[in-house]
Amino acid sequence: MKHTILVMLENHAGMLSKVAGLFSRRAFNIHSLAVGVTEDPSVSCMTIVVDGDDDMVEQVEKQLNKLIDVIKVKTLVPGEFISRELILLRVLANAENRSEIIEIADIFGAKIIDVSKTAMTLEYADVNEQIANFEAMLEPYGICRVVRTGTIAIEKEDKLLPPAKKSLI
Repeated sequence: MKHTILVMLENHAGMLSKVAGLFSRRAFNIHSLAVGVTEDPSVSCMTIVVDGDDDMVEQVEKQLNKLIDVIKVKTLVPGEFISRELILLRVLANAENRSEIIEIADIFGAKIIDVSKTAMTLEYADVNEQIANFEAMLEPYGICRVVRTGTIAIEKEDKLLPPAKKSLI
């Protein structure tokens, strides 16, 4: 089963390497890893998606919490967070099929970010399953290149909590 883990950590050089090393030493497979600065430039948020059982995830949480620069670790509960991935996809496009590709992009809400005589580059952000559907719809036209980000996630806001009680995760 896939688990999504958020790790808030101090924004220092080498932290990605430390976290990846922790997974590597224990032979845990990372399905997806994305990291970026938060609203506080001194803090980064790392979103890690791993395959494994609850015991493995608990062990990962404990090991991550042992790292000095880690501020907080939280495994997100399905249905209580929003996640997205980004795909940049270049597809063959000529005068005959360009309008069909534009229509597919419109249906999915994708952006056309580059156009040439022979290809179009599209940008699309959604959940993994929708990205797979988008890719499948464009495959018959000839996909030249695909680049994807890892999953990023954020907990759904609990409207009952006053702002002062909200945490970094």
